Amino acid sequence: MNFTEFLQENVYIVSVVLFIIGIFLKQTPKVKNWAIPYILSLLGIIACNLILGFSINSTLQGILTTGVAVYAYQLYKEGKICINCSKEK
Repeated sequence: MNFTEFLQENVYIVSVVLFIIGIFLKQTPKVKNWAIPYILSLLGIIACNLILGFSINSTLQGILTTGVAVYAYQLYKEGKICINCSKEK
């Protein structure tokens, strides 16, 4: 089973936009790291409800798109650390 069975095609772009917004928020000194997933969740839920119409399913799609964005950032961050670690050896 893959994630495309859970996410609707209309909201793939929301994950990409949330990923980019998350990177900008990470670089903003006044935004605490712990607050970033909450901000992205709120934005994801709002965006999906605007795209798909207001419903429980739209809200769940917003949560899932946020999860994809945060997970992708974690993979990016850990991959970057791993590459830097192998260069030092």
